[in-house]
Amino acid sequence: MSAWISAHYEVFRALHIIAVIAWMAGLMYLPRLFVYHSTAAPSGELDRQLIVMEGRLHRGIMIPAMLVVWLLGICLMVGREGFDLLAHTWMQIKLAMVTAITALDHLYLRWRKAFARGERPLNHVSFRFLNELPFVFMIIAVFMVVLEPFS
Repeated sequence: MSAWISAHYEVFRALHIIAVIAWMAGLMYLPRLFVYHSTAAPSGELDRQLIVMEGRLHRGIMIPAMLVVWLLGICLMVGREGFDLLAHTWMQIKLAMVTAITALDHLYLRWRKAFARGERPLNHVSFRFLNELPFVFMIIAVFMVVLEPFS
């Protein structure tokens, strides 16, 4: 299996990058929707519309993209050096960032469900800050994988 993945490594890498872009787009847009949602009147027209938009974004784009990112990321490891890559500090940092992004995605899911229940988990200022967090984690992950420092 690893020989087949290695033979198609660049295809896997391209698909992985595409999935990362889709996931990151959702991770940066969903908190922006939360900014608007946090000031919308519960049970109002805007509230109902945002619940639908947030659900479609998360279930239709973000969760599938996240699963593809993880699956193809594992394939890329197998196709390169296998799990021996985990011995490299840069890979450990990269995986820590992806894990942090995944945890943030799960936190967004909790907040999305809270909004659907009519709750307001945080204020608009907090969501504006959280809008930037996945981008910072992604920058670190990209630099680790491209530069492979600490090898």
